[in-house]
Amino acid sequence: MKAQHLVWLRRTTQTLLLCFFLFLLIESRLPQDIYVDYSRAFSSQQDLRLDQPVAFFFQLDPLVGISSLLSGYLLIKGFLWGLVIVVLTVLLGRVFCGFVCPFGTIHHTIGWCKPALKGDRMVRANQKSPGQKIKYFNLIVMLVAAIIGLNLTGLMDPTAFLFRSVALAILPGLGVGLRSMFDALAVSDIKLINLLSYGAEIFVSPVFGYSHQAYQTAWFIGGLFLVILFLNRIRLRFWCRFLCPLGALLGIFSRFTILRLVKYPEKCTECNLCVKHCQGSASPRPDQIWETAECHMCFNCFNVCPEDALAFRFSWTPKLTKKPDMGKRAVLGGLFAGLSIPFLSRLDGQIDKVSDSRLIRPPGSLAEKDFLELCQRCGLCMKVCPTNAINPTLAQAGMAGFWTPHLIMTQGYCEYTCTLCGSVCPTGAIREITAKEKIEQPIKIGSAYIDRGRCLPWSGNTPCIVCQEVCPTSPKAIYLKKDVVIRPNGKQFDVQLPYVDLKLCVGCGICENKCPVRGLPAIRTIAAGESRSLRNQILL
Repeated sequence: MKAQHLVWLRRTTQTLLLCFFLFLLIESRLPQDIYVDYSRAFSSQQDLRLDQPVAFFFQLDPLVGISSLLSGYLLIKGFLWGLVIVVLTVLLGRVFCGFVCPFGTIHHTIGWCKPALKGDRMVRANQKSPGQKIKYFNLIVMLVAAIIGLNLTGLMDPTAFLFRSVALAILPGLGVGLRSMFDALAVSDIKLINLLSYGAEIFVSPVFGYSHQAYQTAWFIGGLFLVILFLNRIRLRFWCRFLCPLGALLGIFSRFTILRLVKYPEKCTECNLCVKHCQGSASPRPDQIWETAECHMCFNCFNVCPEDALAFRFSWTPKLTKKPDMGKRAVLGGLFAGLSIPFLSRLDGQIDKVSDSRLIRPPGSLAEKDFLELCQRCGLCMKVCPTNAINPTLAQAGMAGFWTPHLIMTQGYCEYTCTLCGSVCPTGAIREITAKEKIEQPIKIGSAYIDRGRCLPWSGNTPCIVCQEVCPTSPKAIYLKKDVVIRPNGKQFDVQLPYVDLKLCVGCGICENKCPVRGLPAIRTIAAGESRSLRNQILL
């Protein structure tokens, strides 16, 4: 196949797979038809499942599969897809980076649209750099930490990083901007503009959401994503060259590739076009040794060489290519950090003792230690949550649980029959449960308690039975007792005082979410009593 044909094949594949990734990301939400009859959909015990394979790219990512196997001794669903990528890498080199990876495609596109450097500066920048060893440091840290029992892969894995950034920051941010613009147009006195604003919102809402989506630390997640993109102004595909642990893993496997760059030094005129267009600083010049582990198989060097001094050929000889240049410091530093971080993360007591009362995990979550062995912090469960209750943690789960999912009940609540979060979890950190199982066991994620000083009837301010009305359990976990309360002015009046039956409460948080006392609700949900933990129980 000609070089130009290979390049166009790569570009076509990259475009299609990036679009497919974004399509699956958008589809990882409550199906659109459910919004038409929201209450009826959740009033039955019918299991809701997404029609699209939204976790496909996580299954395709071998680093996700390997880290889950090392930390949780579990072959994730779809593990064979990751194995296919490993086999392709062994045979063809880092084709995943050049043809498949959606995050790599974004970096490649930015570098192609607006090159950071030109001419001789580009040649110097595309020479092999000691900084390229950092990605091997990152890989070793994550694999060693996974072996010890702490899965940190999702913090730097390109699939998880991209999904989390776009789902929790970029799309909600664009949605807020577009919705503000449509709201401004909707109040226009010009009828055509007014109608256009409503019509545009109909098409935009399925992509950006039907309500204002908000996520804890989204500003930081989005800012970090933009910084990573900006680094392409310093070096082409900065992330892929210097930081990506998946690229480092595939670089190790690519040493066995049978698709190799063949060089003809006698034809080379040292025009350096191959170096200028190299995406990975893989030393493509004929007078240099080809760095197989750094080559993204973009075929740019093969395509731009005017003298045909470069060509990709299949070589069936068993000879290995040049081994990855990891560097002793990167290896030793990665081993030390990988051993240290899991132990240091236990010093706050969040894993070994009773965790923060605010740490309410999604229904079906494994026990905390097991949960942290498998959770990729990808944001899939947060994106799919229909009430926007699931958010990334800050300090609630300690250092080890940074950016793992938890529920914020003032922002949303756990629908009584909803099990979408477990159905999309790519690693099984949240078990795939049925609505019947969730209700009949029941699966408890916490318990509600009443702050009598803020509760309207208990404080003597006004009658209120909202929490009891919205409680979804049968029989209701919140019940009322008639009593007489003295108002602040000294007068008596009849009220119904709410109480919580802890044996029936499942911690769904709808009472906290709907409480009319805003800011700090009068009824709040804590993690105590959750089914997944034997230590975090309420002894009755």
